[in-house]
Amino acid sequence: MTCDETKLLLAEYWSQLLGEAEELAFEAHIAGCDPCRMEAERLGAMWKNLALIPGSSREFEPGPNLRARFYETLGAYRQGLESAPRRSVRDRILALWPKRPEWQMAAGFALLVIGLGLGYEMRPGGLVPIANHDTGQGTELSQLRGEVSSMRQMVALSLMQQQSAGERLRGVSYAYQVPASDTQVLSALLTAVNQDESVGVRLSAVDALHAFGASPVTREAIIQSIPKQDAPLVQIRLIDLLVDLREKEAVPELETLVRDETKNESVREYAKAAIGKLQ
Repeated sequence: MTCDETKLLLAEYWSQLLGEAEELAFEAHIAGCDPCRMEAERLGAMWKNLALIPGSSREFEPGPNLRARFYETLGAYRQGLESAPRRSVRDRILALWPKRPEWQMAAGFALLVIGLGLGYEMRPGGLVPIANHDTGQGTELSQLRGEVSSMRQMVALSLMQQQSAGERLRGVSYAYQVPASDTQVLSALLTAVNQDESVGVRLSAVDALHAFGASPVTREAIIQSIPKQDAPLVQIRLIDLLVDLREKEAVPELETLVRDETKNESVREYAKAAIGKLQ
């Protein structure tokens, strides 16, 4: 087993997901390779400490009455379907139309784009390369692209303000589709990273910030976000992002984090390793 193969299996090894043969090969390699052994020990210490974080790995066992309640619910659902009046085709189509205003706007605009595309396609000669279009048609296409971008921005900002964590996660996913120069969406993502009550939303927002990383303003905001976090997983994800962006200006803040004994030990170790990669 090579060093590269060993590094790919580190997480699975500490999660006890390796087969017997792979585990033996893994342990044989780290026994004779000092760099791989040190990396395995570092990750192992972090893995064990993360397991101590409340709610990080605890699973809930289903109650003994779960199966009975499931079949009772299923029976009631079937009975309701049988007794419900049959709906017309029109009612079925209307039922598919989204109820939330932001989704109605998105669906309406999608239909508009499809209609325009079909209209161009049905013109005599069909679509021709943009380079051959006259100035007016090129301007129309440019305006259409701008309107699509504005719609994505509006949907992203609207969803990230919702009360449901699931809706906010959808808003973060729309942020991937807006230009990296969009300061409104960037501001909303930074607010989510620093203030959202859901750790899952914060983690997703950190990932979405990667597309905005070329901006010095974004990099500085990411550095300032690290001490504001109360979730070790979010801090680790922010540190990973700074390493990916090769942001050497983060070293002083990371050194402060390493010296702060009130912070999570695994986070401090992770920050120490990041400093070595950035220097």
